[in-house]
Amino acid sequence: MSDYEFRKSTHSSGDAHGECVEVARNRPGTIAVRDSKTPDGPILQVVPDTWTTFIRSLHEAHP
Repeated sequence: MSDYEFRKSTHSSGDAHGECVEVARNRPGTIAVRDSKTPDGPILQVVPDTWTTFIRSLHEAHP
C-alpha cells in the first residue's frame, strides 16, 4: 500500500469515464501523480520545482 495521500482536482467532473489525475504532496521533496482510473497503476514522481514548472506552463498555455 502506498504512503501517498492522493487527491483529485476540484475541477474533476467525477465522471467514471473522465480523464483525471490524482496528485499527492504529502511526502517532502516529492510530488506524485497517478491516473485516477488505475489507482494501482504506475506513479510518476517529480521534484517540486519540476511540478511548479509544469503547472506554470499549463497556465501560460491556457490563460
